[in-house]
This record gives sequence, C-alpha cells and structure tokens, in this order.
Amino acid sequence: MLRSKLAALLVLGSLLAASPARGQAVSSLFKRVRDSVVVVKVTDEHRTAPSESPDDYDGLGSGVLIDAKGKVLTAAHVVEGAEHIAVEFSDGESVPAKVVASSEGADVALLELARPPRKPVVATLADSDEVDVGDHVFVVGAPLGISYTLTVGYVSGIREDDSTVHGLETARYLQTDAAINPGNSGGPMFDDRGEVVGIVSYIISASGGHEGLGFAVSVNTAKKLLIEDRTVLSGLEGILLDQDLSAYLNLPQPMGLLVQRVAAGSPSASIGLKAGTVDAEIDGEEMMLGGDVVLAIGGTPLSKENLETLRGRLRSLKPGQSVSLTVLRAGKTVTLNAVARH
Repeated sequence: MLRSKLAALLVLGSLLAASPARGQAVSSLFKRVRDSVVVVKVTDEHRTAPSESPDDYDGLGSGVLIDAKGKVLTAAHVVEGAEHIAVEFSDGESVPAKVVASSEGADVALLELARPPRKPVVATLADSDEVDVGDHVFVVGAPLGISYTLTVGYVSGIREDDSTVHGLETARYLQTDAAINPGNSGGPMFDDRGEVVGIVSYIISASGGHEGLGFAVSVNTAKKLLIEDRTVLSGLEGILLDQDLSAYLNLPQPMGLLVQRVAAGSPSASIGLKAGTVDAEIDGEEMMLGGDVVLAIGGTPLSKENLETLRGRLRSLKPGQSVSLTVLRAGKTVTLNAVARH
C-alpha cells in the first residue's frame, strides 16, 4: 500500500512539474513563429480601394507566410470575391496581395504579395500525414479581429472528404478542440515543433462561437492542391457520384465525376471541361448540375477500385504527354484530349 501511494505521488509530482515546462515550451514556440503569421484584410468586389484606415475593410482573416518572396496560405472563403487584399505583418507593414491559386471546395488559397516583405519570417511546413489524434497543437490568428491570439488544444479527429475532389485528389481535415472563432480562418495550426500542420478552415457551432468543433485543412492537402498539383485535371472541383447518384442522373456506369467548378486559365479549362450551372440538392447533398461528368480517363472507367490507379496515372504524365477523357455532356458521350503541362 505504501509503495502504491508513493508511486502515485511520484506520478502526480512529475505531471505537476511537466505542466510549467509545457507552458514554457508553447510560449517559446509562439515567440518563434508569431512573425510568420499575418492578418488578411479584404474589401469586396463592389468597393473602391480602401483608405489607410485599419477599419476600412469588409472582411478579415489570418494567414501564414510560406516563402520569403511573398507567398501566403490562407482560407479560400476569406478572399473569395475580394477586390482588394492587404496582408499585414506583425511589425505593422501592410502589402497588397492577389490570389494566384484557390480551391473553394477544400477552402484553401495561395496569395502572392505585390512585393516581398521587409523582414520575412517564413513558417516551416510539416508533413501533416504524420499527424495523429491526440497530438498537441496550437493556433495563432486574429479571432474577432484580435491579432496574434494563441489558442492551444489537441487533434481530436482526422476527416477525409471522399465526395468532393480536386482533380482526383481528396481533401484531409484535422479536427481540433483549440478555440477557433471568426477571424481565425486561414491562420496556421502548428504542431509541438512549431511547424505548420494545417490551415484553419471553419467551425461547427450552434451559437456562432467556439464550441470545440474546429477544422483545419491539412497542410499536405494545401500544398498538393495549390503548389504541387500539375496534373491535367488541376483547377477542377467535382463530386464523385456513387451508385445511387449515378442512377438518378442516368449515367451509363456506377461512378462518375460530376464537374462543379473549373478555374479560369487552369489545365482543366484548357481541356474544355464545363462546370455546373444549376444549384440542386439530391439526397440532402448540395451540388451543381448541368456540367460535364467525367466517365473514364485513358479508356479506364472511374470506379472505387481503380480510383487510386487513375490518380497515379495522372501524376506520372510527363510534359507533352496526352491522355483522353471520356465525358458525358448533355446526354451525349464525347472524348476530350488533355496534354500535360510543365
């Protein structure tokens, strides 16, 4: 009995001793990474350029600097429809920016500054595939406009979006209990090494405030969709139709990729793929109808069994190589030719 009490006291003592150390570690990490975090201010597309007043903006979010020349990751919904974007650094410097890549479905966007910042502090991007439930994380951003606020928590879940795809890639989200509020959107989620594992996306809330259900797009998803993705289907967002939805839409096979959006100037646009035009809801799922449905790639029909094989085929295409797409358009099957770019 004495031994068990002594062991319990030793465990309790070690936990109490560890708490200040962890707090100190987070404090030092925050000081190291805070200058890589930015505030993203936007005016909507119907307004003239804002004045120098810090309040003369229609929206506000967060972001993180990922290279010294001026690339910033943020959330797509923060900059969607923005006419003017300004990125503000911790020293007060404000630099105009533009969107150079975006995925509305995954809710991530890449900004490019008009000029490099005076004193760039670049964040390190982690391999977010190594993140697991229970890992310690912290978020830095501007919740409710209060800049450089730190919140701490854990990864409480990892979710895959298997229905909406980007090209043929799916998005991965990290769920966290770290406090997230409006204004945090687009800000970085760091691991306990001070490396970025996610970009804050949204909260699920009945009250409009933090209730422990926050989500961040994994940084590997952001890199894949905005920086690394050079496949012929880049710039496409679509919904993978299961057997029931395929039957509702009279597809000639159990699976297809219903095109939702096609980014202007993207490889998908150059192929001639057509986006959806009509809002609809089927079995509780919102989607855009009227666009193309991709049925096959290189003669291989889309199916659950060969989806990963088709992803690999698209990734392996070298510049100049081509692949055919079989598409259902207005009830007729057509063939499009896609050529891989650099």
